[in-house]
Amino acid sequence: MRDSIASIRLAQISVWVRVCGLAATLIVAGPSWDQAEARSAHKASPKRVIHGPDYRPPYADIVVDDKSGLVLHQVDADEARHPASLTKIMTLYLLFERLDKGDLKLNTPLQISTHAALRHPTKLGLKAGQTITVEDAIKGLVTRSANDAAAVIAEAIGGSEEEFAKLMTLKARALGMTSTTYVNASGLPADEQITTAHDQALLGSAIQQRFPIYYRYFATPSFRYKGTDIRNHNNLLGQVRGVDGIKTGYTEASGYNLVSSVRRDERHIVAVVLGGTSNAARDARMRQLIEDNIAQASTQQTAPFIVELSGEDAAQAHAEALQAYAEALQAHAEALKKADAVPIPRPRPSVEQTLDTSKVAITGKGPHNRVQRRRQDRQTNLHAGPGA
Repeated sequence: MRDSIASIRLAQISVWVRVCGLAATLIVAGPSWDQAEARSAHKASPKRVIHGPDYRPPYADIVVDDKSGLVLHQVDADEARHPASLTKIMTLYLLFERLDKGDLKLNTPLQISTHAALRHPTKLGLKAGQTITVEDAIKGLVTRSANDAAAVIAEAIGGSEEEFAKLMTLKARALGMTSTTYVNASGLPADEQITTAHDQALLGSAIQQRFPIYYRYFATPSFRYKGTDIRNHNNLLGQVRGVDGIKTGYTEASGYNLVSSVRRDERHIVAVVLGGTSNAARDARMRQLIEDNIAQASTQQTAPFIVELSGEDAAQAHAEALQAYAEALQAHAEALKKADAVPIPRPRPSVEQTLDTSKVAITGKGPHNRVQRRRQDRQTNLHAGPGA
């Protein structure tokens, strides 16, 4: 499992995004806010940048009807963005997978390394040489968005955070998240760590479909750890009717991010906001998206559950990763030369695109699950190119 290749040529609906990755091979089984450090090879962590009144990170959002699979609304949903601590949703997906298989238990003690203990700035204050239970690590991620706990989970499963990030990226491919690349388990800033609003909505649906019991941890309002009460960063929990999770995120480059799941009147939507200008602005936008779109959602389950790629689809995904490997290494090397560059997503939208969202909101016609879309494409043209 550790001899894996994780590298990426990200295929989007209308835009190709080149990203850096590392080689990995993996057999795919079929059936916050936290400011963070740059995690780019051996590059040191940049100092935190405090944004001013003109702060305007690149924006994107999406609302998906989980029962029909239709996109009810979207703004730049397939444009490259930084996930920040939304990364931890995938970290927990892989942990829930191990719990589901019985490889780990909620009371399993996880060893804390020096690397994990030094993760900052949002953390539980874990000490090297000690242990933390799986359940406390989960709660630390969903409430405080603890970077040290994320590193502990990564090392327990992957042996190292770098190897775990390869597994994260390949799991993203297996789920159909073709535009997401992970290089760390926490969301600490890294130029290569990118995603899209569409991919995050897909993951937000998949994790609760696959692990409905463990998913409930995302609704944890607070938990007590070593005498300290730790409150969930998600301010919509308990404040907006039907919200049951799931995760916040923030870095200077990403802006204020949020994935929300809402169940109301037999309807279920998953919504994503990326690039809010503040906690309050992001939460207000999410509230608006929920209220404007939930009435349009279906009360009947017609969309199939999200499934992971297997067989020929998995082999093709790995072949695409291999084909992009040389280009990714070259791009990675060039990125390392720019040590003083501020990490930003590519492509970055214009100010007009960021501000004028009313003209680009659309109602989706096709299935949200890219795995299903990909299989439909293969039925009509087995040799269709990426992005067809």
